Amino acid sequence: MDNQKREEGARRVPFWRSLRVKYAMTYLVIVAAVVVLLNTYPVMVTQTLAYQSKQTSLQNQASVLASALATGPEALTQEGATKTVSLLLGSLGVTRVVVTDPNGLVLCDFQEGSQRSDTAGQYAMIWEIVTALQGNDVFRSEYEDGALCSRAAVPVTYRSMTQGAVYLYEYDAQQGALLQSIQNNLRTISIVICVVTAAMGVVFSKALTRRIALLLRGIHTVRQGEYSHRVTVKGGDELSRLADEFNELTGRLQTTEEVRRRFVSDASHELKTPLASIRLLTDSILQADNMDGDTAREFLIDIGDEAERLTRITEKLLTLTRLDTAHEIHTGPVDVKTVVERVEHMLTPLARAAEVELKLSLQSGCIIRATEDDLYQVAFNLMENAVKYNLPGGTVTVTLKQEEDQVILLVEDTGVGIPEADLPKIFDRFYRVDKARSRAAGGTGLGLSIVRDTVRQHGGTVTARRREPEGTCFEVRFSCWTEKGGEEP
Repeated sequence: MDNQKREEGARRVPFWRSLRVKYAMTYLVIVAAVVVLLNTYPVMVTQTLAYQSKQTSLQNQASVLASALATGPEALTQEGATKTVSLLLGSLGVTRVVVTDPNGLVLCDFQEGSQRSDTAGQYAMIWEIVTALQGNDVFRSEYEDGALCSRAAVPVTYRSMTQGAVYLYEYDAQQGALLQSIQNNLRTISIVICVVTAAMGVVFSKALTRRIALLLRGIHTVRQGEYSHRVTVKGGDELSRLADEFNELTGRLQTTEEVRRRFVSDASHELKTPLASIRLLTDSILQADNMDGDTAREFLIDIGDEAERLTRITEKLLTLTRLDTAHEIHTGPVDVKTVVERVEHMLTPLARAAEVELKLSLQSGCIIRATEDDLYQVAFNLMENAVKYNLPGGTVTVTLKQEEDQVILLVEDTGVGIPEADLPKIFDRFYRVDKARSRAAGGTGLGLSIVRDTVRQHGGTVTARRREPEGTCFEVRFSCWTEKGGEEP
């Protein structure tokens, strides 16, 4: 238990490197970027629109006043400027109006609706006025102390002659309050968004990492050998699909482990039986003091038979191991008819001894992609079983034909047949329908497993079914080999 805790502690991810923190930090960075954009872009756009509106308004007003002052070639006078500004001051709606002569001397200065007398006759040391006297229209606006302060100046010209300058200044607290209100509202919205998104980020990150932690715990449990363990992740997202794939994988692992254990158990049992027989026979010989030669010879023949049985089991186990390793094999075109005829020639003596007739109906030109040895083993195992488990006077019919892009090999016998309940299991390793008869016939319970694995390795299929009125039919299907050197699609 202590070792397990230490192992879990060693695998634990540091907090600052955990997925939860990374997800939360990424989430907060995105939210922060959105909040910054929300607090800058709308305010900047609003200020720009306000500046443009003020620029248009003040420059138009300044141009109107300059047009009213430039009525003739005479120079501007203090009296004329004061009179003109007084007439238009009510419609201007600005905070300050300054009119100067061409030299920058103040002719009149109105501030907050009343005329200032302290600046009359003085030089107007204002940048906007100096620039306007050079023949340029000037505008400048800025946000100061909660108000929008705007300045505009235009030259007073008559027939391209600069007679003076008009300077307007507006202190707009209402517009500034509007901008401030917008900024405050955005700030409040941003705070609310930050609080809500932070809470949502924590909730989402916990939900995400909790489901991932569930998968990690499941993987750790399966790694300890608990292949029956399953995880449940709700939702229809990628994590739930990952959990489904994990459950399917553990299911296959569980099946594989059960097959492995059963295989080891069955293999041990199959090997133990001939070994026990050999041990019993040798003990009988050793314990017999006066055993005659014929009896000893019978015992030795029995020992040889059991040794041959051990050899067959070992060879078939090695064959299954080779098939399980899925090593690369070099295949090529194989004529099925030729291979089946070779098998028929080899099994003819066995069929005669068992009083079983072999009948072949083989179509020519049935070429598949495989190896000749593997195909020989498939045909030999099926035909040998059909002979061994047949009845005296029975028949084994082997049919080879081609249907479209499939090569079909049928092996049928007239024996006792296989019960329907046993048909799905006959390809399992060491499975026997009739154990006593199988051992008596010298079977190992591995032949059909080798057939199935070999056929699958070459992309084919093998099935078994009951034959009417009696016996069993095995059907093997392979894809045809084309003249171009490959399998048909």
